[in-house]
Amino acid sequence: MTVYVSDRQIAKASKVATAIGGSPLFWASKRCFDIVTSLLLLPLLALFAIILLVVNPFANRGPLFFVQIRMGRDCRAFKAYKFRTMHGEKMVRRGPNDPIESCGITNFGKFLRKTRIDELPQILNVLQGKMSLIGPRPDFFTHARAFVRAIPEYRDRHRIRPGISGLAQVELGYAEGFAETRTKAQADLYYIKNAGFLLELRLIGKTITTILTKAGV
Repeated sequence: MTVYVSDRQIAKASKVATAIGGSPLFWASKRCFDIVTSLLLLPLLALFAIILLVVNPFANRGPLFFVQIRMGRDCRAFKAYKFRTMHGEKMVRRGPNDPIESCGITNFGKFLRKTRIDELPQILNVLQGKMSLIGPRPDFFTHARAFVRAIPEYRDRHRIRPGISGLAQVELGYAEGFAETRTKAQADLYYIKNAGFLLELRLIGKTITTILTKAGV
């Protein structure tokens, strides 16, 4: 299932995204769906955590979780949780305009990323109210501060909760540098302005398809 969004629509939304689209019923339903789905996924999270505790000493030596400070709603910092996929490094060394790090990813970590298993702990962020299942992808806080200063559209994408998946994520993939981040910010603003049940269902379907086909990074 493809979400068809033209460049003209995205550019137009980026200029007028001062208001958040969607009815109060939509946003209330979205939050309820986030909570119920995350609760249903908790047993799966526990299962994978147990499996990784057994496997990691042999295939991915180091801590089970990776905790990173990211920029969330209203540009506030929060701790995002993931299963660790890189060697036991705690610092992000690349700058906001550098390519995505790949040399530090373990072979087992590549499998976790390809299957999106590494993203599963973020349902804890959803239950905390820091994230949603669908929304703008949260960036590393230090990088996000640089993007806020350099990219006009970037601040507005933080008017809603960030998401584990989202329109920019499934349509454009991971962004490298300021130019690609601006394009993704414009897509995020399109989502914010046009939020509604139909678009949400399309993005959920696209996300499930991406996971099942192991598409992207």
